[in-house]
Amino acid sequence: MSLEYQKHIPLKAIPFVQFLIDEHSFDLFIVNQRATKHGDFRKLPSGRFQITVNNNLNKYQFLLTLVHEIAHHVTHQKFGRVQPHGQEWKTVFQHLMLPFIHPEIYPKEILPYLANYLKNPKASTDADVNLSLALKGFSADTGKDFIFAITFGTLFEFKNAIYKRGNKRRTRYECLNMHTKKVYLFNQNVEVKIYNS
Repeated sequence: MSLEYQKHIPLKAIPFVQFLIDEHSFDLFIVNQRATKHGDFRKLPSGRFQITVNNNLNKYQFLLTLVHEIAHHVTHQKFGRVQPHGQEWKTVFQHLMLPFIHPEIYPKEILPYLANYLKNPKASTDADVNLSLALKGFSADTGKDFIFAITFGTLFEFKNAIYKRGNKRRTRYECLNMHTKKVYLFNQNVEVKIYNS
């Protein structure tokens, strides 16, 4: 197994991650960014297990995503076919994350949000706005803004299309696609680029 992952996670996390890799047999690949997911776990036709994690994540996001995917693997080994993010996975994920909930691994700016998220982890860390923002605070400046931070009526670019920010509905924003005139719902912590015509 390549040790390339070590440069993607906090230094103090390496022994714990290496233990998980040694304990549970799988191939780990670090891949180019995918728009719809940070990582994934799958059983290959050969019977081997594979975990992939996006290479654009900062080390705190990368570590959380990696342990999230290892939890899928361990859940599969222990319980067979169950709900992907059901109670079995939640319990395994919480257990596997315990050694990492430490100020030597996660900064104190992230720890309270991470601890709160782990009380009832969701399928995606992006579903937890506070944790998502705390994690992204340690990324390089991308020149983008969060949907919730731009004003009503502002034009922005997202995936090569121009949208206009509309009203908020509970946790998401209505945004009008300026080309198709269709309204789409955007998560409040999606990162977009302000449109300058």
